[in-house]
Amino acid sequence: MFARRIRLSLRAFRVSGSNRRLRLVQLARLASVTGRWAYTVTLAVFAYRSSGASGVAVAGIVRLGPAAVSAPFAGALIHRFRLDRLLLAAGLLRTLALACAGTVVLLDGPSWCVYALAGAESAVSTVIRPAQNSILPSLSRTPEELTSNNLALSVIESAGVFLGPLAGAVLLHGTSVGIVFIATAIAYLVSTVLLLPLRVPRAVTETGEVPRAGFPAAALVGARAVARDPETRIVVVLSGAQNLVAGALNVLIVVTALQLLGMGQAGVGALTAAVGIGGVIGGAFVFTRLRSGRHGADLALGLLLFGVPLVLLALVSSEAAAFLLLAVAGVGVTVVDVATVTLLQRTARGDLLPHALGVLQTVFVAGIATGTLLAPVLVSALGVRGALLVTGAVLPALSLALWRRLRLLDARPPAEPKLVELLAGIPIFAPLSESQLEQLASALDRVVITPEETVFVQGDQGDGFYVIEEGEVAILIDGRLVRALGPGESFGEIALLRDVPRTATVSARTRVALQRLDRLEFIGTVTGNAASASAADALVGAHLGFGTA
Repeated sequence: MFARRIRLSLRAFRVSGSNRRLRLVQLARLASVTGRWAYTVTLAVFAYRSSGASGVAVAGIVRLGPAAVSAPFAGALIHRFRLDRLLLAAGLLRTLALACAGTVVLLDGPSWCVYALAGAESAVSTVIRPAQNSILPSLSRTPEELTSNNLALSVIESAGVFLGPLAGAVLLHGTSVGIVFIATAIAYLVSTVLLLPLRVPRAVTETGEVPRAGFPAAALVGARAVARDPETRIVVVLSGAQNLVAGALNVLIVVTALQLLGMGQAGVGALTAAVGIGGVIGGAFVFTRLRSGRHGADLALGLLLFGVPLVLLALVSSEAAAFLLLAVAGVGVTVVDVATVTLLQRTARGDLLPHALGVLQTVFVAGIATGTLLAPVLVSALGVRGALLVTGAVLPALSLALWRRLRLLDARPPAEPKLVELLAGIPIFAPLSESQLEQLASALDRVVITPEETVFVQGDQGDGFYVIEEGEVAILIDGRLVRALGPGESFGEIALLRDVPRTATVSARTRVALQRLDRLEFIGTVTGNAASASAADALVGAHLGFGTA
């Protein structure tokens, strides 16, 4: 059974790895996460050597504080800049920060300088993951490829839980703290270089939802946009709850190993590794469910798998049982991670996705920090077993309470293949991946127009883009017929892209079946893909040449 699940995890890597661009993202994530875990452990060692236990607390604040401050602005940065340039700048800056920190340590420089550079690295790194996740839908050719890649990245994250600290321990044994910092800087540089072949456009341009304003205002507007979308909101809230419990578990593992089970310091590493191993094994479980598309149910299941083992952990006194329970919790972590990101990529449409991922990063940092601070309070008030019970019970309770709403996320009917094919024939949408086309197709509204009926009138405000499924329409300017359009052709893009009133009147010459795409959905999609934007400009030019809408 174990071997079979490992084979299934490898299959997930093969599915997404057949796409060279996704493979580069995976390799970049592997280099980054392994280096970051090696550096995290080493920073704690440096802090303990410098200032004892209080130094370790300072190191935690240095890692989480700047990230918490910068995370709310991740969505605004993603919204404003070309993602390939943003990833390059952030990658180089964090590489430089850690290389300088390593140099300061090697030269016996002041601790405050090391902490300041570590804080800078944390702040810059915060934008990288949501930026990478924002480009994944455009890099994926099929929905299965997108979900398989999310799974592969989650498995990579779990592998980093034990590969990174192991690498750090080996380097510390043979070298020094400064060398590990510099080795991590090299890993960051490798991660940055791997992403250089990716050429991705500005994620979105300004729309009615997100005005061009200062970064604080843009971050708040993005957060409000996420809060107004009920599907996105529930995913982000549940992810925050899972991160809060994960932050508490970072502390509870230590007290469980030392106080509850008497395993000693080596036991802390063993129990932590159990979570990572479970995460890797959990990848196979997720892969078996990729084709089902029931990611809302998967999110509920993942919360149960993460929370219930912590409740049971409070009731056992066996080291083996503790290891197995935490491995199951690791499975839950992978299931939640994959379901969360996939649901956001499929439900947060257009310009909402970058902000949703930015908010998700904010919630991640805030949840981890809150859980880390809350755990000692619970241990002091309730004891180790009581703290485990209360912490573990949160997620199953939420999962059961919100089960019906999560099931609704899976209730959407799949996009009709004929609508995907219809959109693929439109020059504007031809450059999009199949997964993006399916997302657009599911957002279409069918409109039937009778002969001589008007679709819109010259001078109206543009509120949608239209594709002709059946029938024929007439394009009139100042009452003069200038062109007729038939099945597979489209109209309405000029007013949307140029932000001008409708330039023509469109009326039905026969019975017409139209597929309408909302303005925000259209703009968010077209401006988020360079090839699609170029095709849109060409189509606008052609239609203006005809004097059409």
